[in-house]
Amino acid sequence: MFVVNVNGKDYQSEEDMALMDFLRYKLGITSVKNGCKEGACGTCTVIVDGKTVRACVLKLSKLEGKKVQTIEGFTQRERDVFVYAFAAAGAVQCGFCIPGMVISGKCLIDQNPDPTREDVKQAIRTNICRCTGYTKIEDGILLAAKMLRENTEVPELKQTGNVGERTCRVDAEAKTLGTAKYADDYYLEGMLYGKNVFSKYARAKINGIDTSKALAMPGVVAVYTAKDIPGDRYIGHLAHDWPGMIDVGEETKCCGDTLAMVVAETPEQAAAAVKAVEIDYEELEPIRSPKEAMVPGAPQVHGEGFMHFGKFRIPENNLFDHEEVKRGDAEKALANSKYIAEGTFYVPPTEHAFMEPETAVGIPDGDGVKVITGSQGIYDEHHELSAYLGLPLEKVRIQSAFVGGGFGGKEDMSVQHQAALCAYLSKRPVKVSFSRQESINYHPKRHAMEIYCKIGCDENGIIQGMKAKLLSDTGAYASLGGPVLQRACTHAGGPYNYQNVDIEGDAYYTNNPPAGAFRGFGVTQSCMSTEVLINQLAEKVGISGWEIRYRNAIRPGQSLPNGQIADEGTGMVETLEAVKEDFEKYEADPNYFVGIASAMKNAGIGVGLADVGRCILRIRDGKVITGSSAAAIGQGLQTITLQMVCQTTGLTPEQVVVGHPDTKYTPDSGTTTASRQTVFTGEAIHIAALKLKEDLDAGHSLSDLEGKEYYGEFDFKTDPIGSDKPNPVSHIAYGYGTQLFVIDQEGKVVKVIAAHDIGKAINPLAAEGQVEGGVAMGLGYGLTEDFPLKDGIPQAKLGTLGIFKAPQMPPVDIRFIEKNPSDVAFGAKGVGEIVCVMGAPALQNAYYKKDGVFRYSLPLENTFYRKPKPAK
Repeated sequence: MFVVNVNGKDYQSEEDMALMDFLRYKLGITSVKNGCKEGACGTCTVIVDGKTVRACVLKLSKLEGKKVQTIEGFTQRERDVFVYAFAAAGAVQCGFCIPGMVISGKCLIDQNPDPTREDVKQAIRTNICRCTGYTKIEDGILLAAKMLRENTEVPELKQTGNVGERTCRVDAEAKTLGTAKYADDYYLEGMLYGKNVFSKYARAKINGIDTSKALAMPGVVAVYTAKDIPGDRYIGHLAHDWPGMIDVGEETKCCGDTLAMVVAETPEQAAAAVKAVEIDYEELEPIRSPKEAMVPGAPQVHGEGFMHFGKFRIPENNLFDHEEVKRGDAEKALANSKYIAEGTFYVPPTEHAFMEPETAVGIPDGDGVKVITGSQGIYDEHHELSAYLGLPLEKVRIQSAFVGGGFGGKEDMSVQHQAALCAYLSKRPVKVSFSRQESINYHPKRHAMEIYCKIGCDENGIIQGMKAKLLSDTGAYASLGGPVLQRACTHAGGPYNYQNVDIEGDAYYTNNPPAGAFRGFGVTQSCMSTEVLINQLAEKVGISGWEIRYRNAIRPGQSLPNGQIADEGTGMVETLEAVKEDFEKYEADPNYFVGIASAMKNAGIGVGLADVGRCILRIRDGKVITGSSAAAIGQGLQTITLQMVCQTTGLTPEQVVVGHPDTKYTPDSGTTTASRQTVFTGEAIHIAALKLKEDLDAGHSLSDLEGKEYYGEFDFKTDPIGSDKPNPVSHIAYGYGTQLFVIDQEGKVVKVIAAHDIGKAINPLAAEGQVEGGVAMGLGYGLTEDFPLKDGIPQAKLGTLGIFKAPQMPPVDIRFIEKNPSDVAFGAKGVGEIVCVMGAPALQNAYYKKDGVFRYSLPLENTFYRKPKPAK
């Protein structure tokens, strides 16, 4: 018997277990989050006898006579202070890491009521945040310390909710206190637990699956295999090439493939039964790279074929997708260029490392099923689950929980279809969760690419043309590999005014983990090659990296390399002007080296595809309830929703309630991707709110309008890739940016300056957080993050990925350019993706200035962050 004192009360447990499991699953204290169960992320941080500890690695047997404190044990004063401080500072994004940060902050303040920023950085040094870049979390802790130290009364938040105001997040309180319910925080009576039996090989033939021993184990309710799937076994947003389970006689495509699903009464019983399922493998040589994939006679990863946009396809030589962007005469332009810069660049796969591992809860719903999920697009799941279960759409309901980060990694299905299947077949609620390592092994990554690029300019540095060839590893499944490659190609020309481009890209299937959407969506990769060569051209011409960009920067009325005419809201030049003084200052200072890079990134899916934002406003109990399926994954969409309503109608934030995505109540507003939701769903909300405003202006109160509904929908027609128009419109808008990364004599990054053409900053507080978080990702991509594979098997754990931590994070100086006159969504463009695109090439430039070594691969070698490997 183990006695544990939690928040001043003694509890007993007959079983020795991890403190986190006891708190979450026995006491229902869900502020303690399960982010990794490896002691690496800090989301489960608690205070034990005045010190922070990781609850996931501490056993109850080690706690005799000790006192455990969670947020639930805070005084009301402490709760109020932390809620206000974290809301006012903009510290909360996806929110999954925040309770752990609050605990670390509280423990620090108890020991040191007047901490410095460095003290705060040290206090949260082992707490990972993937969203915020840490700065605003540090601000929140420092503000909380000041309020507690000075016994300040918690101010009342007086906000209009109008566009342009630094409005606090609508979910800040729930996320700060840990009461926000993510998928793993749902517990239902009679709930079972599903666990995947994964292939341990990247490529193997499955000769047999024996479930008899597992079925005989205590608590096991069922073991399902491919033959139990009642509908279409193959899923996928675009290409239906991803089997829910691999059947006997088939080959696995990657190490994350599911061979069976165990369903049991407890997670422990399910995990034990997984080990008892016997698999007869015939291990086969995997395809490790696109170079191996394209060899004539190589094994075909998808030799059986699949459905793609309604047509059956069998790839040739493992080629999944080919993309082209061709305008003018690139060969002639390059031949006539005074200076040429060219090179082949290598960028690795990258793990999203969102703080919330994947979880879904399937629930029988009459003769259908409901799924509680944490994803980026509930209607994608709605359609795929309908097909997977062989059910009509009206028999499937998807309800979103809070989402603990995504960055593109939660666009594809992971656990949702298996939770739905197990619940549908067992007729009981079933929760399916990935461990952190399973998440790392399975969900799609940022694409590894090899990029050859050649750019030419005249004697004045005016760009004449570009030729590029991109080779992309899309891994075992298509995911979003086609659109990612397309965006890498369409943006490879950069934010400049020239029209001679010859860009081709190929994406190949391999037996590596699948690759898909990741913040930047292909532009992160191609920008690395383009911007590095632009800097090299500047050196050859004898001008600065800033000057060559200023001479070539796209201006309103000019044509981008892809042919689109830049509109009057184009602010590329202004981003350069915003950093000019700092660039020149650091260039002239021998103690520092400054790297520069610029970029553009589309808002919206564009390229001729349907791209619809939808919203419905319902008047209930004297309040406006907003309804949209648009996923809030930390970017602040829910608060922007509120601001759009308040700005349009004149209502106050207290009169607006932001609803959660639910296919039963909210219209389809598409996936949270492509920096599109602020623009497309934002404008749909604006349209609906204008209709409500008409009734309010007519003298009606919200009480008078009880029960009424107002619908808004917005689409923007674009031209497809390959359009024969002289100047096709690929996207509704582009955001532009220029970033400077400053390193010292040691090679340590000491400052980042980020200037972004944002259109209109709907919520500057949230937009700053997006920039800071994106810069942190750019630093990781350029300097520290890697994803090594061996025969298709990931070799990394969360703690070895190289994610930037708070003590490593430099200050980020943010400058917003707001000049977009468009009335769509009040002129917003979206800033979520571009912010992480420029870091790697700017850092490459800074280190080249420091040591003269021109680096061609990421993460950059021989830096302050990656020392030279010792000679063997």
